[in-house]
Amino acid sequence: MPEASAGTLDTVRVGVATGIPEPWGSVLDQARADAGDPLAEFIPSHVTLLGPTDVSSSSLSSIEDHLAAVAPRFQPFPVRLRGTGTFRPVTEVVFVAVAAGISEFEQLAAAVRDGPLARELHFPYHPHVTVAHDISTEALDKVFEDLADFSAQFDVDQFTLYVHGEDGRWRPRRAYPLGGPVG
Repeated sequence: MPEASAGTLDTVRVGVATGIPEPWGSVLDQARADAGDPLAEFIPSHVTLLGPTDVSSSSLSSIEDHLAAVAPRFQPFPVRLRGTGTFRPVTEVVFVAVAAGISEFEQLAAAVRDGPLARELHFPYHPHVTVAHDISTEALDKVFEDLADFSAQFDVDQFTLYVHGEDGRWRPRRAYPLGGPVG
């Protein structure tokens, strides 16, 4: 979820994501910081389900109800992260690729982006973990190479609603456990 400015007093900026568990989350957070990405300290490693979205503060309750209804419909699922990719030249982003769990992320993201969170996407949904964004070409190339052999395997068993603070940090508001044990 890229950084964006906070909304007006009666709006709040929200996002929904699955965090990257330890020990891999810290490794990817550090790689982003080492690459010189100024957002590294504000955005923990994650796979976005709903990017930054401005909503009415009064709609938070219905959004939380929506997400609470979505989570039980999905079972926890295994994910494998492997290697790097980029969205260049469209956007100056380097990411760690989701190699397994793509379909599950796509279905979960579509369900999250329904009801009170329905929105049009600017680009087709592509689950990934951003590790560098809008930094120099040389720094993008370096992090792309440095993480080319990165690999992690874990289960996604929840997603989290985040709220963007006035200080630029994304803070968890509520976690939503998925419906049952990994099959």
